[in-house]
Amino acid sequence: MSLVIRSIDVGFGQTKYVSAASTGSIECTHFPSIAVPSMVDPNRKPLLGGRRRTVSIPIGSMYYEVGHEVDLAGMPSRPALSIEGYVESPEHLALLRGALHFMDVEHIDLLVIGLPVSMFAQRKAQVEKLASGEHKVGKGRTVTVARALAVAQPQGALVTYAMQQDAMDTIKHQESLIIDAGSRTFDWLCARGLRLVSNRSHSAPYGVYNITSLIAEAIAAKIGESYEDRDAIDLALRKQKPLTLFGEQHPIERYKPIVDSIAQEAVRAMSLSIGGKYRFDNIVLVGGGAHLFKRALRDAFPKQRLQEVAGPIYANVRGYQRAGMDKLSGRPSGSAAQPQE
Repeated sequence: MSLVIRSIDVGFGQTKYVSAASTGSIECTHFPSIAVPSMVDPNRKPLLGGRRRTVSIPIGSMYYEVGHEVDLAGMPSRPALSIEGYVESPEHLALLRGALHFMDVEHIDLLVIGLPVSMFAQRKAQVEKLASGEHKVGKGRTVTVARALAVAQPQGALVTYAMQQDAMDTIKHQESLIIDAGSRTFDWLCARGLRLVSNRSHSAPYGVYNITSLIAEAIAAKIGESYEDRDAIDLALRKQKPLTLFGEQHPIERYKPIVDSIAQEAVRAMSLSIGGKYRFDNIVLVGGGAHLFKRALRDAFPKQRLQEVAGPIYANVRGYQRAGMDKLSGRPSGSAAQPQE
């Protein structure tokens, strides 16, 4: 009987997970990192139009609805995971268990999960304990995780980059900087080979959420009423297309100074932490907010090439999966090794 290895990346914007994996293929998918609380099980309520693709996760005396169509649950605004209470929150556990539910397995031999760099050393043991054992994943199902392994989130992206470049052997002798521009945090990881150099790796609280929130405030001031559609702003920035407000087009370009200001602050914080820029053989940018920080990063590293990966939203979780598969097969990928000071 083959061992079951799976991976989950609970991000502040999206929860990514591996739905199927084999030696030659790693299949990933995701759903919004939104957990809608309720005192009664939403799955027991009659729904007009049929069931949505969500699951209700029981935690304590509450239920948390999570999943691919959670936006249909009717929350008035998009809630976000707290940076400070990331691991401890019931929302985080609900998202983790929701991903386990949608994997459609009953037992996992090794579950690889990620943590933001800033909390990796302090929370590694805690999140591994949290993710291990039996989990009630809704609809009367239970999933058992025999063992959990936590890694710093950008370590997964480094492994993915090495895989895509067919450079796993080469990169083991190089120094790399992995930058993960996410929804709520801007993470950077300095690595020697495939191992974390922890005293030069960290996170800063700058991300897509911060940018879209400031733009939403500016729009509200301009139109004279509340505006909270951060997802529409995110899409407009990503596609470089105008917003539609009151039936008229509203150019997104006018808010470029907000984007540039936050991106520059994030890159400045990173630059103070990483030491000499000359040492890096590889500088790799991943994350859903990569397009917003690219200009500031190119300005900060004018003598080096900024590398990107295919499918950046899944860069971390694909790397987790490869590290887990290598670990159980006895092949040393290096990503799951202990941090290096």
